[in-house]
Amino acid sequence: MRVEDFTPDRRKHVVLAERGYRAFVPPPLTPEIQIDYELMVRLSSADRALGELAGLGRGLPNPHLLSRALARREAVLSSRIEGTQASLSELAMFEVDRPPGHDYDDVREVYNYLDAMDHVLDPGRRLPLSLSLLREAHSILLTGVRGGYATPGEFRRSQNWIGPAGAVIDTAPYVPPPPEQMWECLDAFEKHMHAEHRLPPLLTIAALHYQFEAIHPFVDGNGRVGRLLVVLLLIEWGLLPGPLLDLSAYIEPRRDRYYDGLLRVSTEGDWTGWFAFFLEVIEQQARDAGARARRLHLLRDELRGQVATAKSSGLLAILVDSLFEVPAVTINRAKDVLGVSHRAASMNIAKLTEAGILRELPSRGRTRLFVAPAIIATVEGSE
Repeated sequence: MRVEDFTPDRRKHVVLAERGYRAFVPPPLTPEIQIDYELMVRLSSADRALGELAGLGRGLPNPHLLSRALARREAVLSSRIEGTQASLSELAMFEVDRPPGHDYDDVREVYNYLDAMDHVLDPGRRLPLSLSLLREAHSILLTGVRGGYATPGEFRRSQNWIGPAGAVIDTAPYVPPPPEQMWECLDAFEKHMHAEHRLPPLLTIAALHYQFEAIHPFVDGNGRVGRLLVVLLLIEWGLLPGPLLDLSAYIEPRRDRYYDGLLRVSTEGDWTGWFAFFLEVIEQQARDAGARARRLHLLRDELRGQVATAKSSGLLAILVDSLFEVPAVTINRAKDVLGVSHRAASMNIAKLTEAGILRELPSRGRTRLFVAPAIIATVEGSE
């Protein structure tokens, strides 16, 4: 890392580590920043869009089914930012079938992200909002996948750095705090999460996300845990009733702006630029998630109406609802969801297949696998 890449006022936070390399130690939050008119307008727009999404989420008759669909989309795209290639349909198929083998490593990583999200958002979880909770999320995220070498659930004891492929510690654009100074940064970070904040909530969350990424406390998986932290804070602080916001859908095609915005806070102290980008992400995705949730709600009504007949027992509607939670199904899963025999589950799946709600996939073993194309397309598709 080159000290010349940092503005004079930021160079005082560049340190010489015990092993002779230079690293950046981010100063504790809160940053000194003047909220100018343009940033105030952005903040107002983001707050309004987020409030509308929260109101929609609280008003829907079955918000869990819709938030689950959007959480799955976030899991896919947050993992894709880090180079994992898996689709929403592949995730759904993995959830109901769980095939073994390395051919499914990418989708297993995405499933782990969804599992980690479920864990930190569980109202009955053992731990409060804390570093320990983030370590538990990291453990779930990286256990049994390619990041398993990266001591899942443990903060790093060695130096890492951020840069393009082939970069070494001396040439990397950014080197986070050395291990011997990282714990002090983490302690200040945790205290700030629970302190009285001078900045508005969305700017505080933006600052905490930056600070976590700047500290980079894990060997691997920092980006995903950092984005999970944003969703967690939005819910913990009462800004959203559930994981309705899939931030990574906006960030993934703009990852250069995302990484550059984070880096410029470190090298130039450009908090205004980072806050502006973060608020843009919040506003755009709140509006997108609201529109997507409405479409999912209408689709649910449409599909339930499609199977509601005078002779219907109500089981088909229950099975339709389960597809919004996981848009794929096997006969065994349908059996569990409906509490019926294998034959009855098979008959109900056949009815949804005949109605065009389910499509059977080519067999990849003894298990027959069905997906709900319209649900997947609504969650995954663009405006």
